[in-house]
Amino acid sequence: MASASFDQRRISGRLDSAGRLVRADAELEQLQREAGSSVGKMLALPQVAAIAELARKLGIPVSRPAIVASAEQDIDLWVRATPEHEDILLSIENWNGRAAAAPRLATLLGGAAETDAGADRNEWTADEELRLIAMSNNLADYLGIDLGEAAGQPLTRILRLEEDGAGEMPLVLGLAGRRSFTGQAARSRIDDNRTLVLSAEVVTAADGSFAGFRGIAETQPEPEAVSAVPSRTAAFDHALDEALRSPLDRIIETAERIVERADGPLRNNYASYGGDIAAAARHLLSVIQSMSEDPSQDHTNVDLAALAAEAVVMLETSAEERGVQIGFDTTGALPANGEERAVIQILVNLIGNALRHSPERGTVQLHFSRTRGTASVTVSDQGPGIDAADQQRIFERFERADETAGGTGLGLAISRRLARSMGGDVTLESAPGQGARFTLTLPSA
Repeated sequence: MASASFDQRRISGRLDSAGRLVRADAELEQLQREAGSSVGKMLALPQVAAIAELARKLGIPVSRPAIVASAEQDIDLWVRATPEHEDILLSIENWNGRAAAAPRLATLLGGAAETDAGADRNEWTADEELRLIAMSNNLADYLGIDLGEAAGQPLTRILRLEEDGAGEMPLVLGLAGRRSFTGQAARSRIDDNRTLVLSAEVVTAADGSFAGFRGIAETQPEPEAVSAVPSRTAAFDHALDEALRSPLDRIIETAERIVERADGPLRNNYASYGGDIAAAARHLLSVIQSMSEDPSQDHTNVDLAALAAEAVVMLETSAEERGVQIGFDTTGALPANGEERAVIQILVNLIGNALRHSPERGTVQLHFSRTRGTASVTVSDQGPGIDAADQQRIFERFERADETAGGTGLGLAISRRLARSMGGDVTLESAPGQGARFTLTLPSA
């Protein structure tokens, strides 16, 4: 293959249901032959095959960057894989050749063997949503995962990310800032003793936009080599604190301009909406402040029922939009020991979570109870329920049982941390098809 870059015309191909390259333009066919295969056989370009497999799994068109190795050079290209019945259509453009890197990016999905130069490197590639595109075979073996099953899954389903000594997650900061990162500690979800330190460079799309990461994972022989897991009373992440405060300040400023009619006359009800928005944003700022501190140092006697009623009022609009009723079964006070702002935040998270997962015209029920030494409120919904395998995972940050239901994947993690810092807990009872019941338990007053 010539060392000059390809022209910018679009190259196409087709994969059958088994992943065989059944049709290809001349350039793609030549790459297939140089990889030791031919038309009619399995596609021997690992990253292109991984993108096709991701499109097949998701059932939607997927566009991603990829690198392929020809006989003389590496080629950066942009791949679009589109499902068509049982086949996958490939459309490839922006082919740019460059000197071969050493070592080459490792293979995925049963591709050709790694070169000797790269055999000891643990390489991985993920898209802009941290879904796995490629991973070296030796890294997959170390983590104990099957590459065919792992392709297209979020990286956080394979690895548990950990904070560094400053309470930050370099990968999360890199994702938020669309920049490279180093020093991200992580553990295998299959074997907690298998630890890694991740680093990665940014991958850009054909239009220059952020398209994911391509990086290296350094294995750690001793679990102690990775930063220790922070205690459950550790302070709220400084990076998240900063990331939330700035947009909330802007929301408050804009809402106050609405109230003051600074940009022109408004109907009274619209101006009152601005007041509601500003009030809600100030409440969230107070919650962030409470999470930046240690709630265990500011415990008082609170009325769990009254705080639950306050949380319900804050979520009434969301409930009305979905046509969901919120049932409330207490008529009296329920004294507990806790911190008011933290308790409200937990209840807003639990009730909001129930609303998101409830069917339209469904019901979210709040049930209160008291035992010797504890007071609790249970939030029940009529949603799809949560599989037993996911019930612990969803309490970890950036994890959600249903990726389509919305939310950041932070609410339950924050809620449990706050509850435990007050001497209580947030627990879950659920089964598929039977809804979910989240319970906040606090020491009774």
